[in-house]
Amino acid sequence: MAGMGKRMRPHTLTTPKPLIPVAGKPIVQRLVEDIAKVCGQQVDEVAYIIGRFGKEAEDGLIRIAESLGAKGSIYYQDEPLGTAHAIYCAEKSLSGPVVVAFADTLFTADFTLDPDKDGIIWVQQIEDPRQFGVVKIDGDNVITDFIEKPQEFVSDLAIIGIYYFKDGDYLRNEIKYLLDNDIKDKGEFQLTNALENMKSKGTRFSPGKVVEWLDCGNKDATVYTNQRVLEFIKNEPGLVAASAKVTNSVIIQPSYIGENVEITNSIVGPHASVGNNTRLTNTVVSNSIIQTHAKISHAQITNSMIGHYAEYRGEAQELSLSDYSTIVK
Repeated sequence: MAGMGKRMRPHTLTTPKPLIPVAGKPIVQRLVEDIAKVCGQQVDEVAYIIGRFGKEAEDGLIRIAESLGAKGSIYYQDEPLGTAHAIYCAEKSLSGPVVVAFADTLFTADFTLDPDKDGIIWVQQIEDPRQFGVVKIDGDNVITDFIEKPQEFVSDLAIIGIYYFKDGDYLRNEIKYLLDNDIKDKGEFQLTNALENMKSKGTRFSPGKVVEWLDCGNKDATVYTNQRVLEFIKNEPGLVAASAKVTNSVIIQPSYIGENVEITNSIVGPHASVGNNTRLTNTVVSNSIIQTHAKISHAQITNSMIGHYAEYRGEAQELSLSDYSTIVK
């Protein structure tokens, strides 16, 4: 999760993309919790490969790990040298059974990880796989080929960015071989090259097929992911905080309302997430993410993201409003 999140600007200018909340929780927290469920066993450590996010963000990441009863570790990738290089930044944590995940992905799955498998690569069938690594599978449901961003069709099973390795030490050594010998693909050290080398030495990788793959790469995709997650959790308790003050207003579920939110003469939902300490007055909001301490009045907004401490007063509009911004019409 070391990238700069350029496709999510302006929201990533002050908040690292994996810490942007979806249905009230940071993306990376939901991802870590979902992986822990699929693992079906205790997670001992959560290691984060990040950019220089600052102490507050790092402390938040450590708390996410600790909430699962795990140790939290922080590693830095200061140069964007590819997926394999990013993983190798956490070489001290690459030992024993390991799950590797890229933190702009959420998923739903209906299987539990089989720890006896050599490796599992989570995949999803998609229409246009040209921007993804893809796999080919034989009749025994074993992966036969890894291809990075094919420009001609070879498979529509895209690697979604979540991997299980029975032997993390083996993975570490294979990545080190790429780095030591300067083996690159499209100018970067690619994880798919390490996977191909492991396969050629007899490692049997199986596909893990997900029910739904959710991208958080840009504003529209993240708003849609927020909608889908709210649908998944709509029967869970606590979607509306007890401290929220709702006056002469309607909340249409599924929606998430954070702590100390004030909603007056407004309609919220469906598929709206409203962060802590936000105030909505004379406003209609749906299918949107509003972060903390925002003030929205006399507005009608949908398919929007509004940042921390942002203020908006105006007409119906689709918005992507950064932290601390003010628009008054």
